[in-house]
Amino acid sequence: MKRKFGDRANWRRITRRHFACRYVESREFNGFITLYTIYGLKEPLWKSYGRHTYRIADKGYSWLQYFPKDSHYIVTAMFDDKQNIIQWYIDTCKVQGVTDQGVPWFDDLYLDVVVLWNGEVFLLDEDELDEALEHSDITDSEYNLAWATANTLLRSIDAHAFPYFSLSLKHRAELFHNGDFRRK
Repeated sequence: MKRKFGDRANWRRITRRHFACRYVESREFNGFITLYTIYGLKEPLWKSYGRHTYRIADKGYSWLQYFPKDSHYIVTAMFDDKQNIIQWYIDTCKVQGVTDQGVPWFDDLYLDVVVLWNGEVFLLDEDELDEALEHSDITDSEYNLAWATANTLLRSIDAHAFPYFSLSLKHRAELFHNGDFRRK
């Protein structure tokens, strides 16, 4: 199981970036929100889903990430250089926390859900999850947690009840355009 950090400090593709983090307590959301903005990189990052390929990292792109308190998933809203949403990437996780330096992290449980800007939904990395179980990298209980979390997310998305679609658009506009998001 990999531990992943919100500041992506080890991401070698990125040569210049800005990372900001904030803890939010509101009716809509409790937890950490981070903003990772890319100013320089060695080469853009492209991902293919179905029959389409999308650029998800390039100069001027930003990733708004949610670490919902006491949840087993992390939501990353990826925006292009014009602040248009490209996709929401949802990682299942065993646990999440914060470093002594205030950087949120999570222990990835392999299984992911991607929702593209056009509403297409993809479940990813089932094979990685199965392989992790086969190699005893995760327990049966962690395997079941990943599937239960992914299934709950998919039901919420299907029922149009997943709040992070509208929240991410609102937060991207309000918190960041108005300068309310401070670097920590």
